[in-house]
Amino acid sequence: MDNLITVTGMVLQSSPVGEKDLRLVLLTAERGRITVFARGAKNPKSPLIAGSRPFSFGQFRLHEGRTAYSVREMKIQRYFEELTKDLEAVCLASYYCEFAAYYGREGIDEREQINLLYAALTALGREGFDRQLMRGVYELRTMMIHGEYSDTPYRPCGPDASYAWNYVLTSSTGRLFSFRLADEPRAEFLGAVAALKEYYIDWTFKSLGVLESMGF
Repeated sequence: MDNLITVTGMVLQSSPVGEKDLRLVLLTAERGRITVFARGAKNPKSPLIAGSRPFSFGQFRLHEGRTAYSVREMKIQRYFEELTKDLEAVCLASYYCEFAAYYGREGIDEREQINLLYAALTALGREGFDRQLMRGVYELRTMMIHGEYSDTPYRPCGPDASYAWNYVLTSSTGRLFSFRLADEPRAEFLGAVAALKEYYIDWTFKSLGVLESMGF
């Protein structure tokens, strides 16, 4: 039982390895983004199968080997199953995870990012929310967490969009996904976030390509 650790986190990605195993990318509060192997998790009778799905959030008991982690136990607190009934929501949730994985690094404190991701997935399951705006809020806050942002909108904006920008940078995570904008400031805010992303990020997100093909 040596080298066992317990981490709190979320499954960002899951992919098959061989006939029986799964390779998981976890975002954890204590260890940052890590790669973990779930041995035998493709077996329908495996106790690891349910918690090896993307968006699964909870505690993971891991064996820390010389070159890799492997899962021994999982205590999943939330699966976000409500998102699986909505294709657009699944694609957006996948994008949020991919965006978090892009910034994630092993060995860094990711508590703030995990709290943001959890709040974003929770908001995604609510009806009537502006998902385009939510995406912009999530992107800006994530870039702020990792130090790639500007204190004021990256390109000129009116007072409402500027206020929204400051609100996203300074509000508590629990209040981030709670506001709306009229059409003009909304377009200004989203345009400024897109410009900031273009400046800092040179990467193609697969899940974002799927969203755009759906007309999102």
